[in-house]
Amino acid sequence: MSDDDDFMQDSDQEQYDFEYEDDEDEETGDVGIENKYYNAKQMKADNPDEAIEEFLGMPALEDEKGDWGFKGLKQAVKLEFKLGKYDKAVEHYTELLTYVKSAVTRNYSEKSINNILDFIEKGAEDDKAYHCMEKFYSQTLESFQSTNNERLWLKTNIKLARLWLERREYGQLVKLVRELHRACQKEDGTDDPSKGTYALEIYALEIQMYADTRNNKRLKALYQRALKVRSAVPHPKIMGIIRECGGKMHMSEENWKEAQTDFFESFRNYDEAGSLQRIQVLKYLVLTTMLMKSDINPFESQETKPYKNDPRISAMTDLVDAYQQNDIHRYESILQNNKDVLADPFIAENIDEVTRSLRTSGVLKLIAPYTRFTLAFIAKQLMISVVEVQDIIGFLILDEKLEGKINQEKGTVEIDNRSDADRTHAMKEWTSAIGSLCRTVLDESEGFKTDDSQSLGGTAMTGLVSTGTRSGGAAGHGAGGFGGGRAKHPKKGFFGTRGASMVLN
Repeated sequence: MSDDDDFMQDSDQEQYDFEYEDDEDEETGDVGIENKYYNAKQMKADNPDEAIEEFLGMPALEDEKGDWGFKGLKQAVKLEFKLGKYDKAVEHYTELLTYVKSAVTRNYSEKSINNILDFIEKGAEDDKAYHCMEKFYSQTLESFQSTNNERLWLKTNIKLARLWLERREYGQLVKLVRELHRACQKEDGTDDPSKGTYALEIYALEIQMYADTRNNKRLKALYQRALKVRSAVPHPKIMGIIRECGGKMHMSEENWKEAQTDFFESFRNYDEAGSLQRIQVLKYLVLTTMLMKSDINPFESQETKPYKNDPRISAMTDLVDAYQQNDIHRYESILQNNKDVLADPFIAENIDEVTRSLRTSGVLKLIAPYTRFTLAFIAKQLMISVVEVQDIIGFLILDEKLEGKINQEKGTVEIDNRSDADRTHAMKEWTSAIGSLCRTVLDESEGFKTDDSQSLGGTAMTGLVSTGTRSGGAAGHGAGGFGGGRAKHPKKGFFGTRGASMVLN
């Protein structure tokens, strides 16, 4: 087993370091020191205090500073930090840093220092541990300042910035971030493409800070700048953080579509990185689906489908089903039985909008057949308070989705029944339109006039009309000047005065 297996089993980068140390272990050296080292490693689990003494005794066995003394101090520092002996850990870490200039190679020392700093970052759980971390970082920066190791300087300062962020010491964080940005720029002030990966990590820290402080203006500017960085190959977790904060920013602006896109990208990156934050972001994705009033199930995509039956996400899955089926009672029941859903402040803040939307739909559906009802009746049916019902009805009236009046004293609502008035108004408009059409057809069009080719009998018809006219003149009265006389058609008999009048027109 390698030096750090007991401490750093969950980090791929650190596992590579272990293999490197295994190679180092194969080098010939003093057998007594080597045996002492491995004996101490065997005692770590059962007798950590004795193991620490053995590890600390190794530097004295070397004539000059070398690999075994460095390894012994490294193991001792990790054990002391794990046992909460923070002052001793800082003391021996300071001693260990004296080895990095000459006793061990630059690459090996850099890897080892990074591993130690990663170990204490993951193991810190209280203020004392955080204070110890701060001392570790300051000692590291002071030690490597003279070696011109810019890469380690950047990594260590980024870890320190994460510590300030976690402790919400934003004043310290702003100063450090400003210094880090300068370190990632060229002399002319433009971004250095060779440090794009570090720049994205710095942006991620700054974006988280502005997301926590709800400074959306600065957050939006940094978010857009981060997405424009093309010279980096960032860790998926960094992009997951940036996209998650972007989604929250869009949510605050009620830009549900953009929020959904960002949360999906964040989930995909967290999933690729193996981060547990993917579950929380998946809940945010489900939340935005409901806020968009979308009928598309968010678990139908290839990336999210494996999590559909995950017990950690089952409550949100049930909420989506109830929302899309417009089942207010089931929706309320799920929220009541899964209080942990609201444990996340972001979900608790935004789920109210979903709940209100569903309750509003429920109120409209319930009151559709009524022209008069009580607030208590609606409250009982939807299992919510009378105050909430009154608030929803008031919103609907102000939004002109409902025409009615609330009687707060009696707790009743009267809906203005305008259906008869609307029907009468429609009939009047219809009658007016028909009348206008008739006048146009009869007074102005040629729809009832016939041409010569289609007239009845051609010239004979003209003679008929003339005869009829003379006959009418002899009679001295009758409609259309025919005086009630009748003209005989050569083939079809007689035309009455009404038919002759139509021909004249």
